[in-house]
Amino acid sequence: MSKITKAFQNGKVFIPFITCGDPDMETTAAAVRAMAQNGADIIELGIPFSDPTAEIRALSAGADTDKVFDLVRELRRDVSVPLIFMTYANVVYSYGAEQFISTCREVGIDGLILPDIPFEEKEEFSEICRCYEVDLISLIAPTSENRIGMIAREAEGFIYLVSSLGVTGVRSEITTDLASIVRVIRENTDIPVAIGFGISTPEQAKQMAQIADGAIVGSAIVRIAEQYGREAPEVIGEYVRKMKSAVCEYG
Repeated sequence: MSKITKAFQNGKVFIPFITCGDPDMETTAAAVRAMAQNGADIIELGIPFSDPTAEIRALSAGADTDKVFDLVRELRRDVSVPLIFMTYANVVYSYGAEQFISTCREVGIDGLILPDIPFEEKEEFSEICRCYEVDLISLIAPTSENRIGMIAREAEGFIYLVSSLGVTGVRSEITTDLASIVRVIRENTDIPVAIGFGISTPEQAKQMAQIADGAIVGSAIVRIAEQYGREAPEVIGEYVRKMKSAVCEYG
C-alpha cells in the first residue's frame, strides 16, 4: 500500500493545493509547512507552466521545475505528509519523463497528477511511475460516464473526482450527482476517492466528506496567496485548519 493510500486510513482527508513559487519559493515553503501543521493529510504542489494567473505570477518570479524539485528537497527535511505534483504533460515531456519521475522519487514526491493526459494515453507515464513507486493519480469527471469503472479499476493512490465541469475556480454551489459516481467507483475498486474542483467553504467540504473519502481545495488557496502575498502562509494555515475540521466531522 502506498503512502498516499495509507493517508486515508485514519478517517476523512483534506488535500490542499498550492502553486509553487507564487509569489516566491520561500513563501510556498512556509505555506506548505503551515498546511502540514494545521492538519493537511496530503498536499498538492502545482508546477507552473504557462496559463493560469497564479502560474504566471510564479513564472514571473523565476519558478521552474528544477527549483520546484529543490523546494521539495528542502521541505522533506521536516514535512512528512505525502506530497503530490500536479502539472501538465509538457512539463514532464520537456524534462524527460523518466528523469522527471525518477527525480520525484529521489526528492520525496509520492504521486503525480497530469490532468491533460487522457486515460487511454496514460500508460507511457504509468509504467515509469510504477518503476519508481510514484502513484499516477487518475481523474474521473462527470463526463467519464461508461469509462468510470475502467478508470477506477486501474487507479493508484486515490481517485480525484472532479466535482463539476468548466474552468477552475470556487463554486457557490455544487450540483453534480457525485454520490452516484462514487457508487460506481466503489463497485470497481477499494481505492479511496477525494472530490475536488470548486470547493471553498467548510460547508462544501462537509458535504464532500459525506459522499467520499476526502476533499481537495485549490482555487480558494490560490486566491489567498494572491491577496496576501508573502503574508499568506499564516492565513493559509488557518484556512486549512478550518477545512480539515469540517471534513473530520464525517471522519
